[in-house]
Amino acid sequence: MRAIGLVLHPRRDCVPVIETITSWARARQTDVFGLAGEVVRANGLVKPVTEDELPERADLIVSLGGDGTMLRAFRIGNRIPVLGVNLGRLGFLAEVDVPELGSALNAIDDHRFTVETRSALCATMGEQDIVAFNDIALVRVPGFGMTEVMLHVEGHPFVEYAADAVVVATPTGSTAYNFAAGGPIVSPRAEGLLVTPAAPHSAFNRALFLSTTEKLALEVMDGSGEVALEADGRLMGKVQPGAMIDLTALPGAARVVRLGRTTFYQRTQRKFRLIGSATSEDFICD
Repeated sequence: MRAIGLVLHPRRDCVPVIETITSWARARQTDVFGLAGEVVRANGLVKPVTEDELPERADLIVSLGGDGTMLRAFRIGNRIPVLGVNLGRLGFLAEVDVPELGSALNAIDDHRFTVETRSALCATMGEQDIVAFNDIALVRVPGFGMTEVMLHVEGHPFVEYAADAVVVATPTGSTAYNFAAGGPIVSPRAEGLLVTPAAPHSAFNRALFLSTTEKLALEVMDGSGEVALEADGRLMGKVQPGAMIDLTALPGAARVVRLGRTTFYQRTQRKFRLIGSATSEDFICD
């Protein structure tokens, strides 16, 4: 491995972990790069580069933080493999905790790992393209009424939602806003897009799972209130009634390092504490 790139959580103290990485790298004559605006916290241990330069220099990107930091590493990484190191709350994307980092780097250096691809989602509105790895959401702006959206499939109107938000999620994003809105958990190996209304006020209030090969668009209806467009929780702008947003899946847009230590379902069990969940027998009255 010639070089490692770092993406840091914006607030958590990453210096002890950076010291572990740079110590490992020095012993193998491996360079360590980081984003110029972030590595000022690294006490001079990391070489600063721009967002464009990081994927050009690095063979591996190490994300130090949680799922939000991983999503940012995906956006920056341009399909460079990303190793997620969990700092703080347990997430779905990180592969190792801090005590396991040294052995993880050894395994990657020895090519004892696999790469799991993740799809992204592109929202096109006019000349603007917005890419997300979890979800694109049309969210009601407080004080402006409900979000009213017509879902078009293969060029034809299919169903109209009136809701606080309409969420279009990748399988990766099925455990994020989609899940909070009542949508299902989907395997990251699945190829498709979820459409889920949040707090729906319409007769049809169910989530849909569509193929990545099907043409999908969202039309903001004339009777809708003002709508905010969010990508992975980031506000991208406001959308006015009458706007049409085309949505396209981008298969293989990100690559996640996996060491075979846990599965997606084991991480989901831990996150939601599903082991030992209540069963119907727990509610039987004697």
